[in-house]
Amino acid sequence: MPARLPSWAWTTGLTVGAIAAVTVLAVQADKGPHPTASSAKPSAPVSAQPTPTASAPARVPDGSGTGRRIVYSLGEKRVWMVDASEATRRTFTVWPGTVSPDPGTYTISSRNAATTGSDGVQIEHIMYFAAQDGVSVAFSNAVDGSSPPPAASGGKTGGVRMKKADGTALWAFGTVGTTVAVVR
Repeated sequence: MPARLPSWAWTTGLTVGAIAAVTVLAVQADKGPHPTASSAKPSAPVSAQPTPTASAPARVPDGSGTGRRIVYSLGEKRVWMVDASEATRRTFTVWPGTVSPDPGTYTISSRNAATTGSDGVQIEHIMYFAAQDGVSVAFSNAVDGSSPPPAASGGKTGGVRMKKADGTALWAFGTVGTTVAVVR
């Protein structure tokens, strides 16, 4: 009658066998062909609409100044938080109101933790930086986390709305006196 091995020996043998098999497969994979980058880019369907962050520009717009600042691009509907070393700390899309400031350099003049926007939406992280046509222009986000543009309802609105997480980050970055560069 053959000798019976203890259960730990079977387990050890199976483990050693599995490790050996994985090692052989890894060596074979390393010696096999490797895919290379292709210069052809996949094309998106014509009907596809990009998400707000899908086409995020990597570079801060030219003509936005230097140093620690917030950059707001009217055309791209995007904000960059730039630190003193010229590194972009965060960039995100925004939903502007019906009134936009002229391109130029502004500073955050005051901040308000929370209030009701002129469109009736509860907002927070309000940072005022410009006035245009008698309307205050400020960054903010909706308290409930919704991110639609400020409702016009026939009136003029100067709110530049953003997602809640972006509003929280901008609030921490943009103290009174922080430069806001508005570009086209």
